[in-house]
Amino acid sequence: MTEIFDPRQNYLLAAMHTEEFERIAPHLELVSMPYTEVLYECNEALQYAYFPTSATASLLCSLEDGVSVEVAVVGNEGVLDVSIFMGYNAALTMATIQTAGHGYRLPAKVLKQEFDQGGSLQHLLMRYTRTLIIQMAQTTACNRRHSVEQQLCRWLLLNFDRVHSGSLAMTQELISNMLGVRRESITEAARKLQTDGLISYCRGHIKVLDRPGLETHVCECYDVVKKESERFFSDLNIPRHTGEMAQCVT
Repeated sequence: MTEIFDPRQNYLLAAMHTEEFERIAPHLELVSMPYTEVLYECNEALQYAYFPTSATASLLCSLEDGVSVEVAVVGNEGVLDVSIFMGYNAALTMATIQTAGHGYRLPAKVLKQEFDQGGSLQHLLMRYTRTLIIQMAQTTACNRRHSVEQQLCRWLLLNFDRVHSGSLAMTQELISNMLGVRRESITEAARKLQTDGLISYCRGHIKVLDRPGLETHVCECYDVVKKESERFFSDLNIPRHTGEMAQCVT
């Protein structure tokens, strides 16, 4: 199947008023986003904003000991990085590609110019920033208070909400790094979920076999983020088509 490339596969771009979208469209550049690519480092001056279409990215907070912990995941519902239009043109976090795919990049100065005009894009970006902040806050609380199994369930559900296939290419070691926990803890939690028939894990590929069952194992943090995302998409007033409908495989 031939992949179709269209910047309006990103929901923020799709929700823009036509006149405003046409102003930035000539500046949008299709880019490949390979697995583990680093889009930018924390505090790096931002030259581009990235609008994923089929890729997903992890936002990571780096600590002095070299450990990086995921604070949010961004797919085709969002943009990287919000610092560009928040008045501080340096990255708040590190961004790496978690699921390979494509997206569009826009020069940071073009995005800021359009934002400053106060049109639909400004409203969309501010609304999206609220959704992102809620995800970050809930992730922080979850990592502090909930079990590794609950954290893993939340992580899986948030990622599968944003991918376009029924499986994720992801090692347990990488998941443990994302969550900031020991790999042995992830191995144990994943084994339990697999024994319960909720997921399958083989050679670095994870599939969700029973999504409703997985949702019964997750903590309230996932529901908080999901409900906020649903409100966000309702505000966009455009149909949403994500991997969520294709999660459960047999």
